[in-house]
Amino acid sequence: MGSLPVLTSSKSETQINPNDLLNLFKSQQKYLNYFFQNLDLSQTLSFTQTLLNSQGTIFFTGVGKSGFVAQKISQTLNSLSIRSGFLSPVDALHGDIGILTSSDIVVFLSKSGNTDELLRLVPCVKAKGAYLISVTSTETNLLMGVCDMNVHLPLERELCPFDLAPVTSTAIQMVFGDTVAIALMGARNLSKEEYASNHPAGKIGKSLIFKVKDVMKKQDELPVCKEDDLIMDQLVELTSKGCGCLLVIDDDYHLIGTFTDGDLRRTLKASGEGIFKLTVGEMCNRKPRTIGTDAMAVEAMQKMESPPSPVQFLPVINDQGTLIGIITLHGLVSAGL
Repeated sequence: MGSLPVLTSSKSETQINPNDLLNLFKSQQKYLNYFFQNLDLSQTLSFTQTLLNSQGTIFFTGVGKSGFVAQKISQTLNSLSIRSGFLSPVDALHGDIGILTSSDIVVFLSKSGNTDELLRLVPCVKAKGAYLISVTSTETNLLMGVCDMNVHLPLERELCPFDLAPVTSTAIQMVFGDTVAIALMGARNLSKEEYASNHPAGKIGKSLIFKVKDVMKKQDELPVCKEDDLIMDQLVELTSKGCGCLLVIDDDYHLIGTFTDGDLRRTLKASGEGIFKLTVGEMCNRKPRTIGTDAMAVEAMQKMESPPSPVQFLPVINDQGTLIGIITLHGLVSAGL
């Protein structure tokens, strides 16, 4: 195997001038402010209302950097339960345009509005009967004349010293698209639960979807014992189930209390050899924190961490006090919460 090259500093190395970097950020802020100050609200409102009223799919298309922005905006809408997709202008001309219907909207994202690939796509989209919207940054362009609606994104200039590299224009496109997406989210009254259902693998989604019953241990996984059992006879049960506790129950499986490995250490220190004669019921906590099966898993975590001191588990009981399961901090962390 080869080794990594040793990085050494040299006085001849090119260095970033901190003042130059700061000035670039200030310039970008100025150009973005120009966009905000000059954006036509009536155009933006018409655009947003049109997307809101869409009965089909909202497709975004673009070339190069604008294409990447178009994909991102589409993904944002999908995450908000708004049907959207990215239509590659090249692939569309080789079969992908077959996905379009007359109830769809196609948003053409382009700084110049004169991109050849987009202009070639226009008559094909029209033939499908879809509604065309151009979102451009030049005052006059070819897309404006062939689309049903146009939105102008004011651009003072690119941050690039040559006014060429699309960095400010793409930032404006992203801000515009994502802001409109959130406006649509508000207008459609998307609930937190609906949003979470679209993000089941992420921490946000799990915290709003997972309930205690989804992550708790139950049945044979529970470290149960009776209150008359001797502590020393239950050491295997205490240590083998990975919960750090015993759940003390009666004959009807009603929860009486809990006995933890911490309780074991304290009892051993206080009683010495007397521990061999002590029952679990004599030393258990008869007022443990508990939780129900339908409580949110994140609520269980909050309950574990609440004063006067944090705990590592919560017995899960029903309305009659019957033991149903146990939820542990380790289980919540393993579930990604």
